[in-house]
Amino acid sequence: MPGFELFGELERAQVNDVLDNGVLMRYGFDGMRKGHWKSKELEAELQESFKTNHVQLVSSGTAAVSVALASAGVGAGDEVIMPVFTFVASFEAIMMLGAIPVLVDIDDTLAVDPKAVEAAITPKTKAVMVVQMCGSMGDMNAIQAVCDRYNLLLVEDACQAIGGSYHGKPLGSIGDLGCFSFDFVKTITCGEGGAVITNNKEYYIHADHYSDHGHDHIGNDRGAETHPFLGYNFRISELHAAVGLAQIKRLHEFLGIQKKNYTIIRNTLSQIPEVTFRTVPEGGEESYAFLNFFLPDLKKARKVSEMFKQHGVDACFHYYDNNWHYIRKWDHLTNLKSLFPISSEVKKGLDYLKTKEFAQSDSYIARNISCLIKLSWTEEEVKERAIKMVKIINEIL
Repeated sequence: MPGFELFGELERAQVNDVLDNGVLMRYGFDGMRKGHWKSKELEAELQESFKTNHVQLVSSGTAAVSVALASAGVGAGDEVIMPVFTFVASFEAIMMLGAIPVLVDIDDTLAVDPKAVEAAITPKTKAVMVVQMCGSMGDMNAIQAVCDRYNLLLVEDACQAIGGSYHGKPLGSIGDLGCFSFDFVKTITCGEGGAVITNNKEYYIHADHYSDHGHDHIGNDRGAETHPFLGYNFRISELHAAVGLAQIKRLHEFLGIQKKNYTIIRNTLSQIPEVTFRTVPEGGEESYAFLNFFLPDLKKARKVSEMFKQHGVDACFHYYDNNWHYIRKWDHLTNLKSLFPISSEVKKGLDYLKTKEFAQSDSYIARNISCLIKLSWTEEEVKERAIKMVKIINEIL
């Protein structure tokens, strides 16, 4: 991770094919494109890779979350339970629909705690959104059981976890809908792009229409298409899809490199008794996009993070002090800083954030260091990096 590190001839060939053909839009221009449909090809590849019946490409992972929720009927006033450790896009995508994000604690998997999910359910709860941060999952069986018990939608945000699995099922394919991101820093990239996957035909049809201004895509005459309902523009372009089409064919190659590099670093860090690792639930396999480990306390984690930066150990994150991924720094959410008026219902629904504390999540995020696993490292570079990390950690401890 990320896939752009290994751009090559396959990506160039796919992009040049679009440029030579001249049709950059995914819909219409049937006569001009002469059978070239990169988006449709990529959707077919994703359908096979994720063992799912339906795939709808969209313009980003954020769009994928909004489209997935909207396609299943989530909207104004509905509550969507989500974790406090994620990316800001998670609550932004919920709020864009007029729905209310209900943030809950994570556990030692660094994913949402099933007990916290159940405790947060109210009559307004419509969906639970699990976010499989840093390449791994929470206890999906327990979370699914909660959703089944209360008749709630289960939406998987697998944007950082492409290639991971749980009891043999690809992450993203377990819930009612799954969401992926193919932005520039993901394991496979389109530059910008995303996808919604589902086995529910109705949700797929809704996603197909909703992401293109409500067009029904019936027939081959763009002007004759009707609009069964309101929609918006979340389309991907053929150029972006072309890059992704090349990259998806290399997914197993990328995952193999990630696992190899991850394993070298983890085995080396395992020599330190005070270092522990995130829990991966039984039956789960990470995508190996990140290595997440815990140190004894916040002070030591901060110091290790600082020393990593000083000594050139790049792409390692201490999310406790990070304003992208953890609730402590989300001032624009807790104080509702918005360019447009927020409805009174959403404001009231977010009042809990003014007083609620997330001590359990703090205890994990404060001690966690998350290190990106790059594809471009040589084996020698990985080993040197691991040795340097061990030396720094031992000096701090």
